Amino acid sequence: MSKIILITGASSGIGEACARHSAKAGHTVVLAARSADKLEGLVAELGEKNALAVTCDVTDADQQKVMFATATDRFGRLDVVLANAGLGASALGTEEGDIENFKEMVLVNNFGVTVTAKLAIPHLKASKGHLVFIGSRAGHATLPGSVYGATKWFIRGYAENVAAELSGTGARVTNINPGMVDTPFFDEPKPTALRPDDIARAFLYAIEQPEHVLIPSLQIYPKPQ
Repeated sequence: MSKIILITGASSGIGEACARHSAKAGHTVVLAARSADKLEGLVAELGEKNALAVTCDVTDADQQKVMFATATDRFGRLDVVLANAGLGASALGTEEGDIENFKEMVLVNNFGVTVTAKLAIPHLKASKGHLVFIGSRAGHATLPGSVYGATKWFIRGYAENVAAELSGTGARVTNINPGMVDTPFFDEPKPTALRPDDIARAFLYAIEQPEHVLIPSLQIYPKPQ
């Protein structure tokens, strides 16, 4: 069955790959990010019947409200919401880290995700849909002083809390936890890392399971060298 899928952080990396794989699989995608030009280029590639671009900064709750309204006005429902928008650290650890970067990471990786979840829940309860978080292996490990890692520990716990809140509603929650992925997240190529396409295949695997199947958490790591 074709699904209506809303993806935040859709202009590059994991979000862009999930959009491409979803459209190829026959689903319709709503693409949200701050980069309007990149989104419009992706819509042109996927086709206007299959994709809709919505410019949105997830740290702005009003912009997210418009994002959801635009999506549902166009397609009538939402079956899947992928909370993918995220930001990395500009330096390792806490002592050497940048305070403004700390603030932006918490706003994007945590606050923005909670707003996405809050606004998604009524739609996903109605459609018995699927809320998918992009966590990280960093949320399953101790990285000395890492504020980024702590934001992903938040996602790990928050995903479980939202799943408990939605228990019995028919809606599903999955937290996908990638290891290192070679994306624009990093300044230099990571040849031994996962590729965004790897995460996109995991995303489709999770959302295309039969209705009676739940995958609460999915870890996907690079094979040890």
